[in-house]
Amino acid sequence: MVEGQRGKIRCPWALGVSVEYLRYHDEEWGRPVREDRTQFEFLILEGAQAGLSWSTILHKRTGYRRAFADFDPQRVARFNRRSIERLVNDPGIVRNRLKIESAVSNARALLKIQASHGSFCRYLWDFVDGEPVVNRWRRQEDVPAATPLSDTISRDLKRRGFKFVGSTIVYAHLQATGLVNDHLLGCFRHRECTASGAA
Repeated sequence: MVEGQRGKIRCPWALGVSVEYLRYHDEEWGRPVREDRTQFEFLILEGAQAGLSWSTILHKRTGYRRAFADFDPQRVARFNRRSIERLVNDPGIVRNRLKIESAVSNARALLKIQASHGSFCRYLWDFVDGEPVVNRWRRQEDVPAATPLSDTISRDLKRRGFKFVGSTIVYAHLQATGLVNDHLLGCFRHRECTASGAA
């Protein structure tokens, strides 16, 4: 564990990159998300991050909000070929056609889950019985890149037509949206995210 700004103990991955990265660790990563639009935002961003650094995606987050209708899945699901061509030429996002097309098709798949489950959040949280998986890692190197849980969810998302949802991407999504609390045990956010996990 590493003591960072203001004497707080933090996960070591959060330090030494940027103020934006530190803020993301301190305020967002691992906080349980129970709202569909935010879940959809992280689904798009995690897919866009594949092969890139997370700091690159955070730097482009404002561009993504603008380009993807503030992550409204109903609006993104209506994007057409002309919308995709516009996004491929948008310097504010990662201009990868496959990732852009997957964001649109994932929005459509998400709407189907909303129709069948009531919400995308309900669908995801059912995999963990409504409560976060609280891990107790002491060292960063102990945190896995994927687990049987992310394997299961990845397979189910793919079956439902989602793309860029391999097990590693899904596990990063579960960590970011608080379905899994992977803050290290000594990090000040571990207790905060555990306390905020109750439905």
